[in-house]
Amino acid sequence: MANARGVILCIEDDHETARLIAEELTDRGFEATVAYSGQEGLLAIMRRPPDLVLCDVSMPTMTGFDVLDRLNEIAPRFGKIPFVFLTALADRENELKGRRLGADDYVSKPIDFDRLFFIIEARLAGVARTRVLPQFAKLKDREIEVLTWVARGKTSAEIAATLSMSKRTVDFHLDNARDKLKAGTRTEAAIIAAACGLIKP
Repeated sequence: MANARGVILCIEDDHETARLIAEELTDRGFEATVAYSGQEGLLAIMRRPPDLVLCDVSMPTMTGFDVLDRLNEIAPRFGKIPFVFLTALADRENELKGRRLGADDYVSKPIDFDRLFFIIEARLAGVARTRVLPQFAKLKDREIEVLTWVARGKTSAEIAATLSMSKRTVDFHLDNARDKLKAGTRTEAAIIAAACGLIKP
């Protein structure tokens, strides 16, 4: 796919889930590659480093944690590739374990594809980190708060109702945040903020 937005490797032992994820990735303009085991996924990364890895945690023989741990051990040069875990194990202990290994994000199953693709966009936009970081000190708490709700797919009216403020005030904070992050749209501002760890979708 010559004009793909990026190459995403999905490591998932359930073939139906892997097929569904690959279809969603392709529909949204990405080049999707699939590995059906931890070992296969590790080899795929070594053979052709992707732009981002989506990796199931609970796989036989080599778990997702094992994949990332092994990758860190034998190929630390791949540490800049965003690594996102997919899991039905939505408990805090497992999430902390993944983050200690260097995982960039954690997405629970069943997968909310809108949230997943926002995270993918945010991680791939991480190249903007250097440009954006100096702006963080200027963002106010309310600006961070409304950007977080934008990242979760809420409209200005819905954010206003949630935060007990007027829609006009929400728009004011969003526009200020967009200007400070030098983003063309509010969604882009939320993506940049998420990529830099300022908000968590």
